[in-house]
Amino acid sequence: MYTFFTLSTALLYSLAGIAQYLQLAKKSHPTRLKLPYWAVKFFAVTALLGHTIILQFSLHLEQGINLSFFNTGSLVSWLVALVLLISSLRQQVDNLFIAVFPMAALVLVLQTMFAHPEPKPYALGVISHILLSILAYSIFTLAAFQAVLLQLQNNALKNNIGGGFLNSLPPLQTMERLLFEMLWTGFILLSASLISGFVFVEDIFGQHLVHKSFLSLVSWCVFATLLFGRIFWGWRGHKAIRWTIGGFLSLMLGFFGSKLVLELLQ
Repeated sequence: MYTFFTLSTALLYSLAGIAQYLQLAKKSHPTRLKLPYWAVKFFAVTALLGHTIILQFSLHLEQGINLSFFNTGSLVSWLVALVLLISSLRQQVDNLFIAVFPMAALVLVLQTMFAHPEPKPYALGVISHILLSILAYSIFTLAAFQAVLLQLQNNALKNNIGGGFLNSLPPLQTMERLLFEMLWTGFILLSASLISGFVFVEDIFGQHLVHKSFLSLVSWCVFATLLFGRIFWGWRGHKAIRWTIGGFLSLMLGFFGSKLVLELLQ
């Protein structure tokens, strides 16, 4: 039943992504099938509710909290989808549904296939550090997706290329403003995460956390430089995109790299 419920939730995520794609395709091809606008949100909300129940059973075990590699990935994908859905109520970010919801579906399938319980007891301070880290990573994931869309839009304008998907995107200035709003939010959360880590995590150099901490600090410096450059030199366009992707890749290696090596490759 657990496997069936997980796969059903993954299917709902996929349907939400497909429904959003059909919404965009209809703009350039009016004769194509178009689902009602509410269908996207219905599939997404239903999938998120199912995902919440799955996380409740997979994360909270009698021996502690299970933050194994695939469980953490599932938690991140849930949070990314949730933040995106809430953001879509006041900002033009619906186009990200096409990438984020299938990603959440894939992570759920991988969790079902490969996850193994590794529960550990965590102190309250450490839990707060973990939650801040996951939230910061989730926001930067959305920023990375936004940067990719911005790159596609820049290339399309430069090469005079049109299309239903690209034409459906908000104006370039709006896309760039949304990107930097995400970056500022993620940067504040990442700063709080690093501070809480140094305060609450004991023996940080003896818990295989050196690489994670170093790469997180590198990522923080990258994003700090980008935001500093935005304020004082007006950085934008390709430069902002490159720094965003670079900072995200560094953070991804720090966030998941050590877990991948310690749990799956050793």
